[in-house]
Formats: sequence, C-alpha cells, structure tokens
Amino acid sequence: MKKDSVLKTFLVAAALCVFCSILVSTSAVMLKPLQEANRKNDIKKNLLMACKLLDDPNISSEQLEKIYSERVTAKVVNIETGEYDSRDAESFDAVKAAKAPATSIQIPSSKDIARIKRRGKFVKIFLVDHPTSGKLIVLPAHGKGLWSTLWGFLAIGEDLKTIRGFGFYQHGETPGLGGEVDNLAWKKSWEGKQALDDALNPIVKVIKGRAKSDSTTEIDGLSGATLTSKGVSNLIHYWLGEHGFGAYLANLKRTGL
Repeated sequence: MKKDSVLKTFLVAAALCVFCSILVSTSAVMLKPLQEANRKNDIKKNLLMACKLLDDPNISSEQLEKIYSERVTAKVVNIETGEYDSRDAESFDAVKAAKAPATSIQIPSSKDIARIKRRGKFVKIFLVDHPTSGKLIVLPAHGKGLWSTLWGFLAIGEDLKTIRGFGFYQHGETPGLGGEVDNLAWKKSWEGKQALDDALNPIVKVIKGRAKSDSTTEIDGLSGATLTSKGVSNLIHYWLGEHGFGAYLANLKRTGL
C-alpha cells in the first residue's frame, strides 16, 4: 500500500477515531465515581450555606462531611401523606425518583405553577440542629426560571414561618440578570421574611421592583429579570403549597420538629 494512498489515510483516521473514543469512554467511566462524589458534596455545601452553617465555600471534603454529619439529618417524606418513609435517605436520589414513572406523578398543567411537569412521590428533606438558631427544616425546591430549572434549598425556622436561609445550587439563568439569584445580598434579603401564614399558606413573594421596607413577605425583584423573579416566586409557592410540602408541614405543626 502506498504511503500517501487514500485508503491508508482513511485507515489511519479510523484507527485514531477508535483510539480516541476508547480513551474518552474509559476516562468517563473511571471519573464517574469522582464526579458523583463531587456532585453530592456540592449539594451538601449549598445546603449548609443555605442554613448558615457554612461561610467558606472552599472548605475541605473532610470538614464538610464533619459539619454535615453532626448537624444534619436527612429524611424521606411521602408527599401525599406528609409522613416519613422508611427509605434510606442518604442513598435516596430524589431527582431520579422525580423522573421515573413508577416513583413520580404527572402534574396537571393547571396546578404546575413551577413548570416542572412531574413530581416525585417521595422527596428528601433535611432537619438541622443549628447552634444559634435552634432547629431548622430545609426543604428542597425547584422550578423553571427563564432559561433553566433552578434547584435550591429553603431553610425555615421551628415556627414553620420564618425563613432562615435560601439559595440555589444549580441553574442556567443569564449572568447579571436572572443569574443574580446568586447575589449574596439578594439571598440575605430572604432571611427573617415570613414564608407561611398561620394557616400554612405560602405568602412570601418576589415582586416587581423594590419591596416595602416594612414588608415581612416581599422580596426585591431581580432587575431586568422579571420572568426569573416570577419563576422563583412560583416554585416557592408550589413547594410550600398543598401539592408540595403542605401535608408534611401540617404534620409538623401538630407534632413539632
């Protein structure tokens, strides 16, 4: 075969493609456990930051795990009954459960204000023993913004009303606009606001423009990001409402944290 033949060129190119494919596939398989561990650590880190147990995002994995294991108890909740389930909470993947037909339900469009289409029948929540704020409950919440699904945590005090912390750990909103959901000052503005009224109806909301200085339920809208702001309000109202954690919160009101 000639060195510069067309056939030899194709054979070399094909061999190179096969080699690169094997290399990429092998790397993906080998790195998957590390990626999964990093993903779980990132979620734990954002959870601790949402409930004010962590200030330094560059904390080591060992320190992160120590704080988490000492202060946080994860539990699986049956959304329909509001009762705890016997599933192992640490190994339970709520995101996968929300996608699988056997462990999720389709939300009627008239009820789907968070625009998530499906909701898991079981969801993982977190009970937190805070050294200064007392007992907290951290509820996961997600829903559509403008461009993406926002995934985050809402920390509520033992009175089941007062917001102690709030933040998203994953989204794809526009930097400088909807991406301002990551702004520390904006996240801090949620602290002390009232998430629910005495009847456990959701009352906190992100408004258009500036919130009144004496308001206990209004959050400043994100400048230039009306749809993201509305999406945040809607996802919070969905998960705090009767189709989200309503039954669970009602049970907590009767029994306490």
